Amino acid sequence: CYATQNRQIAVKKLAEDADLVIVVGSKNSSNSIRMVEVALEAGVPASHLVDNAGEIDEAWLEGVTTVGLTSGASVPDVLVDGVLEWLAERGYADVETVKTADESITFSLPKELRRDLRTEAAELSGKK
Repeated sequence: CYATQNRQIAVKKLAEDADLVIVVGSKNSSNSIRMVEVALEAGVPASHLVDNAGEIDEAWLEGVTTVGLTSGASVPDVLVDGVLEWLAERGYADVETVKTADESITFSLPKELRRDLRTEAAELSGKK
């Protein structure tokens, strides 16, 4: 999946400057687990997987200047925002976005669904 690969590339990039990487994602997500591994392999001293801000241990921040934050592809923004707020409350308020790829790919609906949508739209507009 291109989104998974892009996120792993982004983790490598943010790992260049981070003392700690936090990955927001499910413990049973192979993508999220892999991002933690990628950060560790890239030389980040500490990398952790959390479901939400409530799972972060303040001890992780000891001696940390820069925190890298990323998330699994299907993680709701509200969970990432919660971690950003948690970090800001502890002095990590400056946020820099690391963008490595544009994920603006769109996929067409199958022909059958497009046909059904056209039919339904015509019926709704009274043009049977």
